[in-house]
Amino acid sequence: MTPRAVVAPVGTIGRETRLLRVLACATVALAPVEGYLTSVHGQLAKLPPALLIVAWAAVRLRRRETPRPHPAHAVLGAFAVLVLASAAVHADGPFTVEYTARWLPFVAVAVVLIDVAATEVPVRTLLVAAVAGATAAGAGALHSLAVAGAARATGPLSDPNDLAFVLVTALPLLVAVLPAEPAPRHVLAVTVAAAVLVAGAAATFSRGGALALAAAVGWLVLRRALSPKVLARAAATAAVTAGAALLLAGPHLARSLREKSFIAGSNVDTRELRWQAAARMLAENPVLGVGPGGFRAEYAAASHNAEIAEQTPVAHNMFLEVAAELGLPAFCLFLALIAIAVVASERVLRSAADHRPMVAVQASLIAVAIGAVFLSEQYYLPLWLLIAVAVAAALRARGEGRSGDAGAPRDQ
Repeated sequence: MTPRAVVAPVGTIGRETRLLRVLACATVALAPVEGYLTSVHGQLAKLPPALLIVAWAAVRLRRRETPRPHPAHAVLGAFAVLVLASAAVHADGPFTVEYTARWLPFVAVAVVLIDVAATEVPVRTLLVAAVAGATAAGAGALHSLAVAGAARATGPLSDPNDLAFVLVTALPLLVAVLPAEPAPRHVLAVTVAAAVLVAGAAATFSRGGALALAAAVGWLVLRRALSPKVLARAAATAAVTAGAALLLAGPHLARSLREKSFIAGSNVDTRELRWQAAARMLAENPVLGVGPGGFRAEYAAASHNAEIAEQTPVAHNMFLEVAAELGLPAFCLFLALIAIAVVASERVLRSAADHRPMVAVQASLIAVAIGAVFLSEQYYLPLWLLIAVAVAAALRARGEGRSGDAGAPRDQ
């Protein structure tokens, strides 16, 4: 294989490019509503990324191409090796196979998205797909609260906190998808999406989601990607919407708030117990951890049966859970991926005519990092998508696409 495309009929390459674009966008857009897909068939949510990986491999083999190298590839490869090593050492764990099968597809999807976003798929198109999928999830959240009568919004994801994470990390990307000189229809579409995402996230009553959103918005304002005037208007609109919701569904919202307040104190206590258990696991197994899914298997013993009603939980902290299950070397690589995304986005930002897309990606990464302090979100796409988008944008900016034009797809 060579890093240069083999000359082929334009029509053939055009069809392949369109296929990769459709599959990449489908993978990104359908990820936030995976619960709906799973309810139809247990494996349906896995179909879009599987098709993307297979199609990408087939296209690259036919064209005899390899992805242009980036430090992120080495880190992803080393991380995958450590995941497999930890799984091999803890092969007898009850959840090892299941969680290894969760890790590796995300690594593979990240590699594929980096490559296709660097050449075939415009970065903005992927971000639009992410926002569209999250908006659909937000609509589902509102439906579950207002129509289905749930105490807290769930919709396409069974856990309200996970749903809040998906919605909040998509909100900053609205800044990226809006053109520099938007037409009225663009402004209307972004306004509607913002309203649905904010209302859906609020309907989850997630405190971690609120903190993540506040930090992301603060970053957008600090980096001048979001003007204080627009923020003030959005806050006023949100206040009016909240007031209308109280008038229309006051008793239901009051009941939801009471239930949330009742479990809030318990959540703080249980999270502290789980974080302490994760720290013990890491201290006892610093090199390869307790294995993929090992936190669930070892929690009862590590916590001395602190939670009788919940013997196989998640850590509710992505960083502690990754470190406890995979060990310090893998955890350092995991952090390195996030750092690479931040550095890549900053380099692109400094040379870009429009700085908003990369500032939006950075704000979304901040939302991921803060939300992940309270949630185990390594098995959701937003983190991996943001890493891929930042790296792909850096490759485009450096002109390392195979076409010779950083912004053009291979068939142009």
